[in-house]
Order: sequence, then structure tokens, then C-alpha cells
Amino acid sequence: MFYGFGSKILVLNSLQAMNDLLDKRGSTFSHRPHSVFGGELMGMKDGTVYLQHGEEWRAHRKLAHTVLGRSQVKQFCEMQESIAAVLAKGLLEAPQDFFTLVRISAGRVVLGVLYGIPTGPAQTEYLLLGERFMEVAAKATAAGRYLCDLIPFLKHAPAWAPFQQEARRGRELFFDSMMKPFNYVKENISTCLAYPSMVPNMLLSPPEDMLDLERKLLWATGALFSAGTETTYATILSFIMAMALNPSVQTKAQAELDAVVGSDRLPTMQDRQDLPFVEAVVKETMRWQPSVPLGVPRRSECDDYYKGHFIPKDTVILPNVWAIAYAPNAKYDPDEFIPDRFLDLDQSAIDPRSWAFGFGRRICPGQHLGDNSIFIHIATILAVFNISPPEHGATIKMEFTQHIVRFPKPYECRIVPRSDSIAKLVDTRASNSDV
Repeated sequence: MFYGFGSKILVLNSLQAMNDLLDKRGSTFSHRPHSVFGGELMGMKDGTVYLQHGEEWRAHRKLAHTVLGRSQVKQFCEMQESIAAVLAKGLLEAPQDFFTLVRISAGRVVLGVLYGIPTGPAQTEYLLLGERFMEVAAKATAAGRYLCDLIPFLKHAPAWAPFQQEARRGRELFFDSMMKPFNYVKENISTCLAYPSMVPNMLLSPPEDMLDLERKLLWATGALFSAGTETTYATILSFIMAMALNPSVQTKAQAELDAVVGSDRLPTMQDRQDLPFVEAVVKETMRWQPSVPLGVPRRSECDDYYKGHFIPKDTVILPNVWAIAYAPNAKYDPDEFIPDRFLDLDQSAIDPRSWAFGFGRRICPGQHLGDNSIFIHIATILAVFNISPPEHGATIKMEFTQHIVRFPKPYECRIVPRSDSIAKLVDTRASNSDV
């Protein structure tokens, strides 16, 4: 426990402590710290991520689970496969734009699941709007960045104060990114039913026990859209970096894909159970560069004790999952990208999915969808492309942002098709896609 940024802060460094407090004592440790800048001034306090644990939050979670449960997400596998194929086609045409293409692809999955908005100008507008909002939101969630979070009465500062102007711009982006796709569905609902998407189907067949459905649905989906895109985007960018730096891993994964999938089709979600090394690559990517290394902060609702240590009310709890990912290991260097650590029967590593999506009652409701998206994107990229460092001996700098969601900073690499035949296959598969 230490004091910083005007708060009592407890950093958890073990998986046991995280599960003991954030899961088993969920009634005490499922609340959020109060946020002046992001929650009040930017208007995000009623979104699922910022919302305090209670009836409203439970209603949001209930809505999310109607389409994002483990069984329910299977209905989106075909859509995710198509989106991954479209990404591959984009990488064939403009490999240098992989940062932008991966972000769009990750956003398309979430936009499709939540709203069912078809490919076209509206979809493009909302994807770009979401990207602009997340750039602002990343700053809003940074601890100690804004003085008003440390001295709350500063929220009454004049409108011309720089942070007030920044909050106003962020608020406008937040509400636009939430309202515009929602209103599009209401006005064009018949065109948004190609998949069993959340908003159109809820509006057409509302649950009988859900009062004030439209408002709750608006806030729940707005939070899912922004949060659901970023972690997938960050993980896939880290994977591409890992392949450029670890050619032997890439070759081994491609050999497995060639043996299981062959050369006349792209991977599908049904192949996953037969691709243990590709699965290990997915796990190792999540471990090697956790997308949310300090987790999303919690707050203690009342005084508590843990293993003899006093935890005062309103303590901010930070689950340091980086400590789990980088725990010392005599056999496997945590700094190295080694998927085989997850296949070692004598010393199996902790599955990062046990901590990457959060804990307990506030575990990410989109964890199963996100896990599927990461897998199919990684499998498709491996099947289609060879990834290597940039030409002329340039090196890849492993530099990352320091926001709550941690991204690689822009880097260059070579992304080239493995063969002419696989390029033609991708073109055909993507051209027949309706996403």
C-alpha cells in the first residue's frame, strides 16, 4: 500500500491475491475509483466501464451477456473469419498501412456484433469516430494526468481552462461515437439484421423484464464498442512485431497451419482445436505484451483485511498483471517470445486468459469474442503472410505507449504473401465477403 495522486493505492502482484480480492470478495472490490475528468467532465460516468457496481451496472452486464456469452459468440465466427480475410486483402494491397488496417478490422468485428452496420460510408464513419474518441479516452484514463482528478473542486474551473476545453471535445466525441451508430440502427434497422447483432435484435424483441431498455442499451453498447476494439488492436500489433523478431516461431506455426488447413482455404474457428502451436502463439502474444498491464482500477467499498494487512475504504486497487506475465522462470526467459512454454507438460505456464480480461464480476463481458477475434486474425495472417524486419538492415524498436491500453508505437516491417496462390485465394475469399 502506498499513497499517490491523492489516493490510497494497493498494487496486487500475484494471481492469488487478484482472485482472492477481485473475484471472491467481489461485493467489496468491484467498484470503480471516482473520476472527475473522464467520468464527470467527459460524461463517461454512466458507461459500463466507469459505472459503479450496482443495479444499473448489472443491467448493462445482462444485456452484454445476451450476445457475448461463451455459447452466444459462436454465431459470429463466420463474420470474424470474413473480416480477417478482408484484413488480409487489405494487407496484400497496402502492407505499409498495417496499423490502420488492423485497427479497422478489430473495429469491424465489434461494430458488427453490436450494431450489424453493413460495409459502407456509415461503417467507415463510425470506425474513424471511435478511433478519434479512444485517442482522447486514453489520456482521460491516465492516472494523475489531470489536476482535477487530484483536486476535485477544480471541475468548477472556467470553461476557457485548457482541461475544460479538452474535456468538452472529449465529451462531444464520446457522445457522437455512442449515439451515431445507435441512431443509425434505429433508422435503418432492416439493413442491420444480416447477423444476430445486439442492438437491432434487442430493439425488435426487447426483454420483458428490462425497464428503460433503450437508454441502458445505448450506454452498454457505447462502452463495449470503444473498449472492445482497443485490446484486440493492441494484441494483433504486438503479434506482428513478435513474428518479425522471431522467424523460427513464424515458420513453425505456418508448418502447422499448412498441415492442418492446407493451401486451398483459409483457417476457420473450427480448426482451432487442431492448431496447438498457433494457440500457443496466441497465448504467448498476450503474455509477452499484455495490452492492459496494470488492469482497470478498482476501489474498495469498505474497510477490509487481507492476510493481516488493513485495506481502508476507498483504496484504489491495481491488478499488476505484468508481474504475472514476467514472473522469473529458470527454464523460460519471460523477456523472450517462446510459445513452447505453454506446451511444456512438465512446467506449463499460466494461461494469460486467466488474467488478461480482468477478474470476477467486472471481467470483460467481451472476453470470448475478443479471444476468438485475436485467434482468427493471428491464424489468418500466419497462413497468408511472411513477416520480417524492414529492408536495408533497419531494426524494430520495441517501444510502447504508456496509456491504460498499451500499444506498440509505430514501427515498420515487411509483410509479403507466402505465394501467388494464397494471394489469389485471399482475393477470392474477401471479394465474396459481405462484411
